[in-house]
Amino acid sequence: MSKPSFLEFQYNLSRRKYLRKPTRMFSFGDGQNTSLLPAYQPNSAEMKKVFNKFDSNKDGKISPEEYKAILRAIGKEHMIKDVGKIFKVADLDGDGFIDFKEFVEVHNKEGGVKTVDIQQAFQAFDSDKDGKISTEEVFELLKRLGEKCSMQDCRKMVRAVDTNGDGVIDMDEFTTMMTRTMKLC
Repeated sequence: MSKPSFLEFQYNLSRRKYLRKPTRMFSFGDGQNTSLLPAYQPNSAEMKKVFNKFDSNKDGKISPEEYKAILRAIGKEHMIKDVGKIFKVADLDGDGFIDFKEFVEVHNKEGGVKTVDIQQAFQAFDSDKDGKISTEEVFELLKRLGEKCSMQDCRKMVRAVDTNGDGVIDMDEFTTMMTRTMKLC
């Protein structure tokens, strides 16, 4: 069993700043860009799980190729061209890799997970762009990421997060899930 945390999805972020449609949770009405406010600060264990997902060969460092493989798995091939820029920022010792210390340091400089990050993670799951995450969408993304969850496990995950009982996960439910700890499969 593994636990979801926002960081597990952070690698799929694009630089788009707006949702297709607003949700109650992010409608503060004060005109400020609330997407830049920290929403969640993951703990070290969650950070390590995310790092380990990137570090597919388990050598203790993330290579540009490993980073690109994750981008491909989540359907973000268009971001592959930015990997060099990402490594220039994250590879603090200049060795061509991102080790766990560098991974944490870059994340800490960012001040935690922002609401825009959670919105973009939601969009990565919402492949049909209908504003809802179905069991099938959870199953497909987890499969591409190499997770070994059955469709039945994915149904259980959706039911565990679906607080309004409509059979899908909306943005508010997703945000609640991403900012607390729960078991995936």
